[in-house]
Amino acid sequence: MFKSEKQRIRYTLAGIIVIVIIGALVNFGAYYNKYAGKALPNITEIPFRLGLDLLGGTHLVYRADVSGIENKDKTSAVEGVRDVIERRVNIFGVSEPVVQVSKSGDDHRIIVELAGIKDVNQAINMIGETPLLEFKEENKDVKELTPEQESEMADFNKQAKTKINSALAKVNKNEDFLTIANEVSEDNESGDLGWINSKSNYPEIYAEAGKLEINKPSSIIEAEGGYNIIKVTGKRSVKEEGGLGLDKKEIKASHILVCYGDVDGCNNGLSKDEARQELEGLRAQATPQNFAELAKNNSTGPSASDGGDLGWFSREMMVTPFSNVAFNLGNDQISDIVETQFGFHIILKQDERPVFEYQINRVFVDKQTKEDIVGPEDPWKNTELTGKYLQRASVQFNPNDNTPEVRLEFDSEGKGFFADITGRNVGKPVAIFLDNYPISIPTVNEAIKSGDAIISGKFNVKEAKLLAQRLNAGALPIPIELINQQTVGATLGQASVEKSLQAGMIGIILVAIFMIVIYRLPGILAVISLLIYGLIVLTIFKLWPVTLTLAGLAGFILSIGMAVDANVLIFARFKEEMKAGKPVTKAIEDAFHRAWPSIRDGNFSTLLTCLVLIMFTTSIVKGFAVTLAVGVLVSMFSAIVITKVLMQVIISDKFQDKKWILGINK
Repeated sequence: MFKSEKQRIRYTLAGIIVIVIIGALVNFGAYYNKYAGKALPNITEIPFRLGLDLLGGTHLVYRADVSGIENKDKTSAVEGVRDVIERRVNIFGVSEPVVQVSKSGDDHRIIVELAGIKDVNQAINMIGETPLLEFKEENKDVKELTPEQESEMADFNKQAKTKINSALAKVNKNEDFLTIANEVSEDNESGDLGWINSKSNYPEIYAEAGKLEINKPSSIIEAEGGYNIIKVTGKRSVKEEGGLGLDKKEIKASHILVCYGDVDGCNNGLSKDEARQELEGLRAQATPQNFAELAKNNSTGPSASDGGDLGWFSREMMVTPFSNVAFNLGNDQISDIVETQFGFHIILKQDERPVFEYQINRVFVDKQTKEDIVGPEDPWKNTELTGKYLQRASVQFNPNDNTPEVRLEFDSEGKGFFADITGRNVGKPVAIFLDNYPISIPTVNEAIKSGDAIISGKFNVKEAKLLAQRLNAGALPIPIELINQQTVGATLGQASVEKSLQAGMIGIILVAIFMIVIYRLPGILAVISLLIYGLIVLTIFKLWPVTLTLAGLAGFILSIGMAVDANVLIFARFKEEMKAGKPVTKAIEDAFHRAWPSIRDGNFSTLLTCLVLIMFTTSIVKGFAVTLAVGVLVSMFSAIVITKVLMQVIISDKFQDKKWILGINK
């Protein structure tokens, strides 16, 4: 064997070991954290995403009444309703909700699967509502307090301040903090806020918690909702989402932004090339010392007045191209030019810190605000125009630059309402809400009296079609009728998981015994390869993530059989090569080479079937096809790469006279 071949085997084996370690950490993270987490960094535990039949939940089938809609608009209208229902069910926080459209002849149906849902009746009521489309304008009406209301608010807050001062005195005397909280607090937390982080709804408390020692109470913290006294009882680092438990970080940075003509809201009159050239000149003279001054004088971003200061931010708070560069800079390092949808940037990274979350006990006394008395100020107010006046929305292309636009067509009564709205809002935004969710906020360029409006912007075709679907969903009255409901209890789902896993384990054990008895040492190596195969597949299921159903588990178990089948073909060919008198190492090489066409053709035909099922089926059948396809792909890797490397490392020419160990009888 050539030296380069030995190196290839070593590198491949090292790669397999790395894959096994990653798979073990992903699948057994709980055990790692329990036994090694005290000495080593913890990793994020990633659960399996379970489907309806395993987690429990409900399966709903609706029939859409499209009898009053033109044939050309039916598909778009039903897709629009599907989109609305999907956003509605997301409110319930269910695991991987499935909302699909099914058509059979003239019958349009919408299938909704809600795994893990608790209040089925509430979901049914919300899903069944007809989509509500509203056109709103900016709310300039400011509510003011009367003198009597101002006096009542001042008295209320004076009493609240007295109450929190009294509580602070008790805290400073080392009386039990939670007892004081239960006596004084006016919230529903019973003195315990649990763990809070920078995303929680307590910015003032989070900022103060970072300054406190563990179990040392704070002074009075005045927040918008009231007065607080807190005590930090625990502190831990936040982990990056979707990773292997790396500590999350925030950075402090400044930037200089130069926009150009094609960017929304940019008024500096520069072309894209001119903007880049200008920023290249600024980059040439920028230093950490003069960066703030350059930003004040040249940046087109909203932070220019602050010297480009962006404060502290985490990776997900900025657009991806910006974050990717900013988080890879060293402190006091200035980046090269970075392009985003806002223009061109240069970034100065100033500092970096880990992100923590804190376990908080709190004494809270409510104070009264203007909003408590007069109600919240809604930035948008309703107009007379609703979806019932919109005849249709469609996608068209601008004749000048061929960019996609959305055209709105109103009926005769809607034309008048729309003319009034656009007439009083020239140069101002008008928001389009679907189910109280803003789907578009275009700016009115001129009064529109024709009843036809164009929504233009930085659309691609997919985005324009989606907006048109949403508009039509609220414009076209499409009643939906619940025609079938099936509910799976969580207990039944758990029993299904246990039985499936039990059946799978029995099957794997029987297969392992068969392989070892028939093929002996190669069979043992095949079993090791199958264990690695299972680890890889389960890792993919978690990281993708794949929603596991009973049918999906069946696909996974079936793919194990496919993996065994590949090993059987290889070992049968290996026996033939050995019986022909070839050396062991040569027999291994030829066995894999000659078995590959059969393995390839058999698995590719299975993958082709899976592809058809994924493209043209839904729900359970599609889940089966996805897990089977993943399993088949990994099984080919397992048989051709992992099993081969194990045989090349373990089995050598020293077994030439001990063929019974290799499963070859005299």
